[in-house]
Amino acid sequence: MTEKKESNETRQLKERLVRDQVRVWDLISTEEREQVRAYSDDYRGFLNYARTERRAISFFVEEALEAGFRDVYELGAPTDRLFMVSRGKLLAMAVRGRQWATDGIRLITTHVDCPRLDLKPNPLYEDTGLALLKTHYYGGIKKYHWVARALAVCGTVIRGDGSTVEIEIGFDNDDPILTITDLLPHLSRKQMEQKASEFVPAENLNLILGFTPYEDKDAGDRVKLAILERLNSKYGLTEEDLVTAELQVVPAEPARDAGLDRGLIAGYGQDDRVCAYAAFRALLDSKTPEHPAVAIFYDKEEIGSEGNTGAQSRILEMFLAEIMGKWGIEPSQTNLNRVFFNTKALSADVTGALDPTYPDVFEKRNAAKLGYGINVTKYTGHGGKYMASDANAEYAGWIRKLFNENSVVWQAGEGGKVDEGGGGTVSKYLAKTGMDIIDCGPPILGMHSPLEVCAKEDVWMCNRAFKVFFGS
Repeated sequence: MTEKKESNETRQLKERLVRDQVRVWDLISTEEREQVRAYSDDYRGFLNYARTERRAISFFVEEALEAGFRDVYELGAPTDRLFMVSRGKLLAMAVRGRQWATDGIRLITTHVDCPRLDLKPNPLYEDTGLALLKTHYYGGIKKYHWVARALAVCGTVIRGDGSTVEIEIGFDNDDPILTITDLLPHLSRKQMEQKASEFVPAENLNLILGFTPYEDKDAGDRVKLAILERLNSKYGLTEEDLVTAELQVVPAEPARDAGLDRGLIAGYGQDDRVCAYAAFRALLDSKTPEHPAVAIFYDKEEIGSEGNTGAQSRILEMFLAEIMGKWGIEPSQTNLNRVFFNTKALSADVTGALDPTYPDVFEKRNAAKLGYGINVTKYTGHGGKYMASDANAEYAGWIRKLFNENSVVWQAGEGGKVDEGGGGTVSKYLAKTGMDIIDCGPPILGMHSPLEVCAKEDVWMCNRAFKVFFGS
């Protein structure tokens, strides 16, 4: 049978009308491929440093100071590059533009908190000769992901005298690791008959902290006492200090290249530190943009953007009022309203990538794929777009034109089949101000797991997209 060939006219018509998705790797030069590798190495190093939101913010602040940014409250500081930190867990940054802020800013919002286990207020106890820690999971996790794996504890403790101590246990090769035991398969018949959401109860996520008893054989809870003695000797802590501590349990293993070709990055916390890092680097590279460029790195997104460091707080409004005053604009409510109404924003957050092992929950025509660039998500939410922020056609079209004209490789997709579930980002909270906002970010596999996977070229393209946006 003779194979039919398309006519030149048909091929030209398809080129003009049909949208073909092309892999990033096929569209970038040899030099750009080297940039992908170098950027990915730097990003992976950031992941291994920024194990908590506090560490991520401290990393950004240190580099921002070196790049000439100054605290908005610092007297006499230059006013073109400013930042503000809230409670050590939220950061807002701005670069002054050529136009007035009331004409609109270019805003990128991300978040630096990640799903994890937190310690309960009274965590330490002894049972059956083991010292253990009680935990309370934070954000959307699959509880079975966190058993029988190497874990670390890190965070901030305020001692009784008001002094602060930072704790990190489990990351260095010489450190002991911590773990949560799983039930042996020989005795797990009943467990294996339960639903996945139930066979590891939350109250079973108990971390083994120690085993060696205190020397005095007549002492009660000898292992617990020995652990407290160690904590006091090394960190100056008492048991009461644990009540007010912010201690998190996270995977101990570092982020690493994945695949024999090293084309992927596997590591904890890429939702959403991948976007946070890209936005931060893009803002540092912004010199004198047309519009003021602002990035804000929120906390608490994984639990609904609550609290005084989440997107439902008024921190962004406070920061904009401060920088407007520094830039000679009266920070009245009327002027703030104008800033918000004229602002163009990206809610930078990851999306679930089409997983060939679990294709049934995705609608393939509308699913993001690894290696095809940054994903633009016009709306989030679940079911009938409930709890969604839905960008209007004009703004979605503006983003599309901006990316196309600046060689940003992008794709468009949803989080999965309509009736399978869904999720949200900070965009719906920012949209309440009247600004135009749309979600975008790289696709990742294994979202919210202790080992998320992304493509290096998508990570790099995310940074390019944010640079283009800040420069628009």
